Amino acid sequence: MKMKLSIPPGPFRAYLFDCDGTIVDSMPLHYEAWKTALGEWGCTLDEDLFYSWGGKPPVEIISALNQMRGLQMPLEIVAHRKESLYYSLLPGLEPVAEVLEIINATHGRIPFVVVSGSTRESIIKSLTTVGLLHRFPVLVGSEDYARSKPAPDAFLAAASLLGVAPKDCLVFEDTDMGIAGATAAGMASVRIPQPHERRNGTIRSSSA
Repeated sequence: MKMKLSIPPGPFRAYLFDCDGTIVDSMPLHYEAWKTALGEWGCTLDEDLFYSWGGKPPVEIISALNQMRGLQMPLEIVAHRKESLYYSLLPGLEPVAEVLEIINATHGRIPFVVVSGSTRESIIKSLTTVGLLHRFPVLVGSEDYARSKPAPDAFLAAASLLGVAPKDCLVFEDTDMGIAGATAAGMASVRIPQPHERRNGTIRSSSA
């Protein structure tokens, strides 16, 4: 049974959407790409750890794994390889139905912005694949802020670009790190369950 988004009381002046796992059901594809790219360097990534790191930029994931595993994987080379593998899987990408419903219902009535831990290139390719790029004229990717989620930087950058106060923004996120970042920015949020939760879980909202 498809779940309905539970929107906290507003009014809100902007909707801020994470991309991977929120607009697009891409996390399983990203995980497959990570397993292959890391496997080429003799490194493993547990699925639970992968999901707990949702929203962390690729180079930060590789750096953390280097420290954890005592490896010296080259950050940019492995990140580029992982992204290339992800792009090869894009034909199987679909939007998250519950989020697509709210996008369709509110587009044109309230400003949208994507706030992601992925690169702008990755965001563009993902949204283009599912035919939604035109809905998001403002994109905030990993190049656009200093500290990644759960720091509030990405969300504050998005609010600044839109000229909207943080308290007037509603964030849609699928990870605990993303929700924590939204809360740190003083924004209300809606958490989108991850794929393994979505089949029998619930969608929760929270106030800042």
